[in-house]
Amino acid sequence: MSDDILTQRRGRVLWITFNRPQARNAMKLTMYERLVELCTEINADDELRAVVLTGAGDKAFVAGTDISEFEAFKAPDDALNYEHKIGGVVDMLERVRIPLIAAIRGACTGGGMSIATACDLRIATPSSRFGFPVARTLGNCLSIANYARLVDIVGPTVVKEMVYLAKLIDAQRALAAGFLNEVLPDENGVLERAAEIAETIAGNAPLTIRATKEALRRIASDGRTADDRDLILSCYMSDDFREGMKAFFEKRPADWTGH
Repeated sequence: MSDDILTQRRGRVLWITFNRPQARNAMKLTMYERLVELCTEINADDELRAVVLTGAGDKAFVAGTDISEFEAFKAPDDALNYEHKIGGVVDMLERVRIPLIAAIRGACTGGGMSIATACDLRIATPSSRFGFPVARTLGNCLSIANYARLVDIVGPTVVKEMVYLAKLIDAQRALAAGFLNEVLPDENGVLERAAEIAETIAGNAPLTIRATKEALRRIASDGRTADDRDLILSCYMSDDFREGMKAFFEKRPADWTGH
């Protein structure tokens, strides 16, 4: 197995580290494929409660796709297949049933920005920079689906600013635009804060969190009329719901099992 993506399990939290610091953690196609495998593994693991994604070193979360991957592009299908592949990876990330937390240091650009967009929560440092500078680098574009994901979070005005001007926005601008949940006061502590957030999530009712994540995904995809009956029943008919009521009356913390 390649060391370009490292995983470490810490109790009920899985840590995923993009591990090409010499290339600012730029993604090889094999790394995207490994992410898809990890999504499948996470969804099959009932004990996991949260995932933290981060980049090795302090220069980048992920600085896009490794440009060497584009050298062989010649036919129309090369471009279409690439964007279809990346879209599938981001879609898989969105569909992971537990929360994903992006702990961002340094550059979060191109494909890295798409990966972070698919996460549920995003925290960063003051040096973090965000955007799709393709109008001054490769001259390519995103798929409609990836544009739409970003528009849903920051709105079309910020997307146009980033792409038209090939502009990387700083952490405070990303926070104000709603892309980030927190900006740490200095460069230290982002991983510790990510661990705190993940452990808090891990201690809360997992079925509530899963239902909420899936409900928000359905709203983005299908609107407010999306079917929610399975989500409601998954919570109200669960052992955890009965445990929650019992714990409330007994004035003690609930022992959540996810069943």
